[in-house]
Amino acid sequence: MQKTRVSVAMRERLLRSARKVMKNAYAPFSNFRVGASILTSEGQVFAGCNVENSSYGMTNCAERTAIFSAIAKLGPQVEIYAVAVANDHGVPCSPCGACRQVIYEFGPRAMIFYQGKKGPKQSRIADLLPEGFRLK
Repeated sequence: MQKTRVSVAMRERLLRSARKVMKNAYAPFSNFRVGASILTSEGQVFAGCNVENSSYGMTNCAERTAIFSAIAKLGPQVEIYAVAVANDHGVPCSPCGACRQVIYEFGPRAMIFYQGKKGPKQSRIADLLPEGFRLK
C-alpha cells in the first residue's frame, strides 16, 4: 500500500488544531482531554475532542468526533489522509481500537501523528490496525 505524504507544515497545522480543540473536551470523569484533527483528500481540516458521558459506553473519542464532523459536512465519501492526536497530559496517546477501525474505514492509507513513549511518532493506520477491513 502506498504511503500518504503529509508536509511538515501540514503536520504542524494538524497538531496545533488538535491541541486547540482539546481545550473544549468534556472529560469530567477521566480528566484526560484529547483533541484530534483530520486532513481530508480535498485538503480540508476537521477537528474534534473527546466527550465523556455518565454512561461510559456513550463516550466518544476525539478522533471519531472529528471524522463524524467531516462526514456530517461533506458526506460519506470523505477520504482521510492524516490524523493528529494530542492530549493534555503529554503522555503516549495513539488512537484506540475503535478509532483505528473508523479511521481505516475512511482512510486506509492515512498517516497518524501522535505522542509516543519517546516523543512524537507517526504511523500508517495500516500498521496500527493490521488487517483492518472495509465492506466497500
